[in-house]
Amino acid sequence: MIDRDQVLHVARLARLRLSDDEVERMSGELSTILDHIEKIGELDLEGVAPTSHVIEVENVLRPDEPRPSIPRERALEQAPDTVEGGFRVPSPGT
Repeated sequence: MIDRDQVLHVARLARLRLSDDEVERMSGELSTILDHIEKIGELDLEGVAPTSHVIEVENVLRPDEPRPSIPRERALEQAPDTVEGGFRVPSPGT
């Protein structure tokens, strides 16, 4: 089981402030997670290809092909403020 100091160390690394109740609960939850990881480590996975998904996933998006769009002038005609043929946006923090 993970002890209080280990939970506090992980919380500090994650920049989390935990109450005493949360530290106690996290101790149990993190221990359970590590138990599951240990069980997975016991599996014989020789010959099993690594996967990122449980089922086969394929790209369902259309091909990214260029096609005509609206003229720049028309796209900018409703803009409240333009500069050098583009949209002017406020700087971050203003």
